[in-house]
Amino acid sequence: MAEPKLHVPAPKGTGWHTVVSPQLGQTRQITFSLLRLEAGSEYEGQVGGETVAVLLSGIMDAEVDGRRWSSVGQRRDVFSGKAYALYLPSNARFRIRANTFVELAFGTVPAPMGGEPTLITPDQVKSRSVGLFNWRRDIDDIVDSSFPARRLLVGETRNPPGNWSSYPPHKHEEENPPFETQMEEVYHFRIFPPTGFAIQMIYTDDGELNEAIIVKDGDTVVIPRGYHPVAAPPGYAVYYLWVLAGERRQMFVKFDPAHEWVNGAEGILKEWHRWLG
Repeated sequence: MAEPKLHVPAPKGTGWHTVVSPQLGQTRQITFSLLRLEAGSEYEGQVGGETVAVLLSGIMDAEVDGRRWSSVGQRRDVFSGKAYALYLPSNARFRIRANTFVELAFGTVPAPMGGEPTLITPDQVKSRSVGLFNWRRDIDDIVDSSFPARRLLVGETRNPPGNWSSYPPHKHEEENPPFETQMEEVYHFRIFPPTGFAIQMIYTDDGELNEAIIVKDGDTVVIPRGYHPVAAPPGYAVYYLWVLAGERRQMFVKFDPAHEWVNGAEGILKEWHRWLG
């Protein structure tokens, strides 16, 4: 079976950009889009399914199915604090007015009707540090399993320069809870400074899928299956927004057996560091 195009370079210009979608043959269910607006401009639209819209940068006024919020936003870029986000129920109508230059990322998936339009504020975003040493990264859970969504999980990961994430490599392509759940995923990347790059690996146990992708600022990667670690080179911080879609909305993952030992080593290393410290 031929794989879809996994790597989509950054779109250019303002306005609405559909980056990946089932209609374009890249995903089974997730549609990922970007909206860029100059200050003072507006955009009206309707989502085709359950959607989480993450404000990447800027300040905006927003309206979703008659609910209004003013002066939403605080960060100048994705490396400058936690996100604001909007939860849009299936088929919701929305309007965005940009008070400054605004960039929004929309993750959409088919889902049953229902739910309330919701503004998610930075104080509601749950932050955690994962891993140790050069595989430590910072994760912000914007829409986790406690949020009353239907099918989406959404968050942000930031790699310090030189560090790995999604590590040890894991996958979530088979429905076998509590050992693994089937969830499609899309990563959207930003690099600081933006002249840098990241490495996205995607590979399977049988070697049928074995990709190493050079990712630039603003690129998007589709993860249909397989293990998918990310590496940031020295000198460059790497961010990616992740959009997961599945029936269970629970993250049970299978680690690559060849590298799973790293998880066990974390406890030993923490204890060792505590005694030395």
